[in-house]
Amino acid sequence: MHKFLVLLLISTLSFAQPKGKKLVWEEQFKGKELNKNNWNVELGDGCPNCGWGNNERQLYTNDNHQLIDGKLVITAKKEADKYTSTRINTKGKKEFQYGYFETKAKLPVGYGVWPAFWMLGANIDKVGWPKCGEIDILEYVGKEPHVVFTSLHTQDSHGNTINTKKTKIETIEQGFHLYAIDWTKDKIDFFVDNKLVYTFSPVTKTEDIWPYNQPFFFLVNMAIGGDFGGPKVNDMIFPQEFIIDYIKVYQ
Repeated sequence: MHKFLVLLLISTLSFAQPKGKKLVWEEQFKGKELNKNNWNVELGDGCPNCGWGNNERQLYTNDNHQLIDGKLVITAKKEADKYTSTRINTKGKKEFQYGYFETKAKLPVGYGVWPAFWMLGANIDKVGWPKCGEIDILEYVGKEPHVVFTSLHTQDSHGNTINTKKTKIETIEQGFHLYAIDWTKDKIDFFVDNKLVYTFSPVTKTEDIWPYNQPFFFLVNMAIGGDFGGPKVNDMIFPQEFIIDYIKVYQ
């Protein structure tokens, strides 16, 4: 297929309303700044778990994101002796249990970037991580081009990503793509561009194996380096942008 047609298809990707579900919340990133009724901005280097528990190298600030033409643009920068970026969440403001959750996003590229669209259990302050559960709807690391990761973290796996899938998509860095999950009381299906790529459906559902019977909140961020992003960072790639067009929730 001609390259122009590939890009056109990517730019026009859309998802019809899931059968039997209705749109209950959406974030279209309109206006000049983040809606404080929906979002919290996380700041700093993650201390006392410095590096956000993953030895990440970025400092999160309130100056590395903008709303431009109805899109959230997170810009990672190399500034003197530090890397800066943005991390936001909907904790205590927008939390959901079960449904179809989707984002349309354009990835940054280069060795060291680690963008993510993910969810954490709303009871994290009470039970801690990973007992609260984590759902990684999208993770990408620049050191592995053309690959997206969909993963879950639970107490049963001691936080390790044993419940995970790597999906190779040659055009994933080109234009916008859709990343979604369909989460029910029985299973979680992961989708990239409307294609099912992974299903987590354990037969036994103890609280350590299946913490996914409670509300979760969203997180969006771009980390730099770290245990997953890689110890090496190519400073020549910066600045890099992680762009979110929208987030939608159907139930």
